[in-house]
Amino acid sequence: MILPLLAPVHILILSVIVLPSLYVVWLSLSTSTFGQAPSFVGLQNYVRVLADPAFHSALLNTVVLVVIAVHVEMALGLGMALLFASGLPFRRFLIVAVLAPYAVSEVTAVVMWRFLFDPDAGPVTLALRAFHLPTLDWSFEPSHAMTLIGLLTIWLHLPFTFIIIYAARLAIPNELYEAARVDGATRWQAFRRVTLPLLGPAIVIALLFRYIFAFRLFSEAWLLTKGGPARSTEVVAIYLYQEAFSFNAFGTAAATAWIMVLASLALAAVYVLILRGKVGANAH
Repeated sequence: MILPLLAPVHILILSVIVLPSLYVVWLSLSTSTFGQAPSFVGLQNYVRVLADPAFHSALLNTVVLVVIAVHVEMALGLGMALLFASGLPFRRFLIVAVLAPYAVSEVTAVVMWRFLFDPDAGPVTLALRAFHLPTLDWSFEPSHAMTLIGLLTIWLHLPFTFIIIYAARLAIPNELYEAARVDGATRWQAFRRVTLPLLGPAIVIALLFRYIFAFRLFSEAWLLTKGGPARSTEVVAIYLYQEAFSFNAFGTAAATAWIMVLASLALAAVYVLILRGKVGANAH
């Protein structure tokens, strides 16, 4: 009797997730483009992608952005969560301000940041020049463009990291801190011995999701620079887009997609093992 009730869910999962995934697997093992029938080539697409210098550059850009942006974002989120939990005045209004970037669409955010950091007349650029500080010439300097992409990514996704860590910090009983003070612990010792271990699972979860989301970074880089100049700010998702829609190489694009999926799964597996170890340690 229960099978007919579960059938719509199974059909939905099969049609939305399983079948498209299997089709992409088949496409990644074939050579395909507009006006040409697909032909099976085995793992040649994967070999071609992994041997492509443009993919190496895109992968390096992605790794640099992910490692720097996610960890800076984590440090800021942790500091803000501790600051808010300490009894910051006007906390409710400030939380709304902190969460506001998460309500802004990525397209709107990019347009706003392009205006603010316009190399010629942007308000931030003019302010930096007024204080004789270096500006971001992101329109033609690759390192400056990567910096701006990283700053935009942090600004957009910091609320996600903050709210997870802040909720975990509020769940820590105050009695633990009172006991630490009675034992003569300093604030730094209380942070190391009480706060950080109990925030460990939340930090790992936030890092897990942010790593996966950041590894698929596309909108910020594409809308800001389109991977330029000369593909110097291209990330893996832009490389995939270019292969599929600029070069019409659907086979290599599908192979790139599955490389991203496998890399995300491997990363997720590592963090799940870390999380399981932390939860087990806290349980004992």
